Formats: sequence, structure tokens, C-alpha cells
Amino acid sequence: MTSLKNWWLFFKAISGALLGKSSVITLIMCVVLIASAVGVIYASHLNRQLYTELAELQSERDAYEMEWSQLLLEQSAWSAHGRIEHVAITKLGMKVPEAKDIVVIK
Repeated sequence: MTSLKNWWLFFKAISGALLGKSSVITLIMCVVLIASAVGVIYASHLNRQLYTELAELQSERDAYEMEWSQLLLEQSAWSAHGRIEHVAITKLGMKVPEAKDIVVIK
């Protein structure tokens, strides 16, 4: 803070000696204008970067949603009752019990 105050006093003394009072105000306004322009440029650049990142993330989200729907279809195909019954009969050798083999427990 002290160095900033010293810099301001130095600037004020030099500008007062070299330039008139209205020229100092004009110079300060030019510096403020340039700083404002740099701020606008920076904000525009940041906005473009963030928009590009948003577009990439939305594309990634769409890909994940498509994969999710395909996985749901695959899950429903693998868990279909007919398929499970077929696998139980062919691979595991299971069969539907006959009426005489069914025992009801109370």
C-alpha cells in the first residue's frame, strides 16, 4: 500500500510539472479506458472458452445417455423370462417339476 501511495505521489508531481491539470485528467481517463478495453477482451475470451467447454460436456452427456439407453435394452434382453428359462433348460439341465413332485409346506 505504501509503494502504491509513493507511486501516486510521484506520478502526481511529474504530471503536474509536465502537464496541465486537464491533461492529467485526460491521461487518467485514457488509462481507465485501456484497462476497461482489456477487461472486455478478457471477459470475451473467457466466455468463448467456457462456451466451448459447455458444448464438449453436452456432447459427452449425450454420448453417455445413448450408452445408458443401449445398456437398458441389453439388460432387458438378458433378463427376459423366455431367455432365462431357455438357459435353465439347456445349460443347467433344469426342468419344470411335475405336479406329483410339488410339495406345499404349511
